[in-house]
Amino acid sequence: MRLGLIGTGRIGAFHAETLLAVPGVAQVVVADLDPERARGLAKRLDGGALAAESIGEMYAAGVDGVVVTAATSAHAELIHQALDHRVPVFCEKPVALDVPGTLGVVERAESSGVPVQIGFQRRFDAGYARARAAYRNGELGWLHTLRATTCDAAPPPAEFIPTSGGLFRDCSIHDFDVMRWLTGREVVSVYAQGANKGADFFTAGGDVDTCAALLRFDDDTLATVSATRYNGAGHDVRLEVCGSAGGLVVGLDDRVPLYSAESAGKLTWRQERAAYRTFIERFHDAYVAELTAFAEVAAGRRASPCAPRDALEALWVAEACDLSRREGRPVELAELRARQGQGQQG
Repeated sequence: MRLGLIGTGRIGAFHAETLLAVPGVAQVVVADLDPERARGLAKRLDGGALAAESIGEMYAAGVDGVVVTAATSAHAELIHQALDHRVPVFCEKPVALDVPGTLGVVERAESSGVPVQIGFQRRFDAGYARARAAYRNGELGWLHTLRATTCDAAPPPAEFIPTSGGLFRDCSIHDFDVMRWLTGREVVSVYAQGANKGADFFTAGGDVDTCAALLRFDDDTLATVSATRYNGAGHDVRLEVCGSAGGLVVGLDDRVPLYSAESAGKLTWRQERAAYRTFIERFHDAYVAELTAFAEVAAGRRASPCAPRDALEALWVAEACDLSRREGRPVELAELRARQGQGQQG
């Protein structure tokens, strides 16, 4: 199998290397708006990758699937291009910068019949999968509370903010997606707040560097979601799943950056390795599993495990949170759907 990859930045380079280790993938053809960057990545991959001079040349090489890791602003167009070529496509989230662009991809993908997989890697993390299974098989009873946190160790560069979509859409959207996936329920209302105590470029870009939201699901489960760009202790991603018969915590491994006040500032109970510093460290194995799944999708052996409509549902929650944050009021998701002329779930 030959796969294409568009976008050769940090995550693109990581994905290209990962794909070359996936069973059945014989070659990766990499492309970038800067052909020199594509050639540089192919050289670093020591013969396993072929550099294309353009996206058109990549398709002309005859690829069985395409992985999109380009800038967010290009995602929707690149998905449409893959659908034009009738080639299965994996695209990192988000699908598009806004709801109309996302809706356009959803409708096109569903009408084309060509598989599209969106990159919400937490669905492939062993901890989240275990928590989902525990809830679905009744181990936890009925859920009353979810507590999610996503904390970056250091902020992104200033130039990233204008095209990121903001903290809820760029960061917390992973929590929104995985909670929907885990529970099988939909968010109906949110109340969110945001704050800026760090670099001025967040405020200048209309964004915040720290946020918190209260979510109500359609079965009255409550969830809190918090995120920050400034977590000096390390990269911290966790989810507490609290039920009437039991509870589980996702992300409480031997690299979680938690320090105990009761033990003179030492790392908590059993850490032996350095705390996570980046999302790639934290979700390395999940990314590998996710791309392995896409190879199966491209080969026609399984359906997409995360279709564009799933990404749309998570985006509705992020949009509602950002509106709530800006206007200082609770927001019903039905309000946003009505504005777009969309009914429940689409």
